Amino acid sequence: MSLRNFAHPWWFLLLIVVAGLVVGYVLLQRALRKRTLRFTNLELLEKVAPKRQGWVRHVPAIVLIIGLMLLTTAMAGPTAQQKVPRNRATVMLVIDVSLSMEATDVAPTRLKAAQVAAKSFAEGLTPGVNLGLITFAGTATVLVAPTTDRGGVAKAIDNLKLAQSTATGEAIFAALQAIEGFSQVVGGPEGPPPARIVLMSDGKQTIPTENEDDPRGSYTAAKAAAERKIPITTISFGTKDGTVDIEGRVQSVAVDDTAMEEIANLSGGDFYKAATAEQLRKVYDTLGEQIGYEIKEADASRPWLMLGTLAALIAAGSALMISQRLP
Repeated sequence: MSLRNFAHPWWFLLLIVVAGLVVGYVLLQRALRKRTLRFTNLELLEKVAPKRQGWVRHVPAIVLIIGLMLLTTAMAGPTAQQKVPRNRATVMLVIDVSLSMEATDVAPTRLKAAQVAAKSFAEGLTPGVNLGLITFAGTATVLVAPTTDRGGVAKAIDNLKLAQSTATGEAIFAALQAIEGFSQVVGGPEGPPPARIVLMSDGKQTIPTENEDDPRGSYTAAKAAAERKIPITTISFGTKDGTVDIEGRVQSVAVDDTAMEEIANLSGGDFYKAATAEQLRKVYDTLGEQIGYEIKEADASRPWLMLGTLAALIAAGSALMISQRLP
């Protein structure tokens, strides 16, 4: 632990006083020894001088010094990194509901597995996080504006319906707009709360037609998110073997990892891949930890204070037992 981990390091100057006490104690012991040696009559010296107790008689002083050092450390305000729940944050959960989510390569279907994992994620977020929900297929729909009411989000997730096409860029733009509107309402003197988009999709953008760099495309939207300092965490869900039956025709709906990873990179976010329901659950669990909590420097003086006080009490007790007086 370096001095940077203390809130008030100048209190360590008291250690100079503690060092002075140590020097004073040593000098006092020497002075007492010299006065004792003045008794030249050995018989008288044996009667006057107490029986030697060796190093034991120094235990109270040693423990007291240790206690003073511990208390000084406590006064210097030691800090430590601790995980604490966020008291303000905005998260937009964006879920793909295109027809490809009906694929059964993830049992029972991609959509059903996504609903279970997303509900668990929503219900497990810390109370200080405002969570919103957007679904997208050919268009994007804001089902739930950012709120701390997890019940509304969970109910909306249960009622997801599939539709045609995949407009990933529109979904991101809708999420940015929802975050901006919410931030204007709850900004306050501290400014808007930190925000993040969690985008879960299994397929390639089809609107605009396979052109992610289109003005309304996913890459353009990801860059807009980066400009607003809103990272997008992407979850690529599904396998390369996914297929769906659309109007009697079996079509391949292989997951598009490349596009999802690029969206995350362009926005400054993170990319995750989930090929099973269990993997998706673990991804959401990880995100819940990352989003719901933050690492802060918190006060860590209590252990030092307790140890210092305990040492002082031991010093007083041992002094009374050994020499019948306080050190």
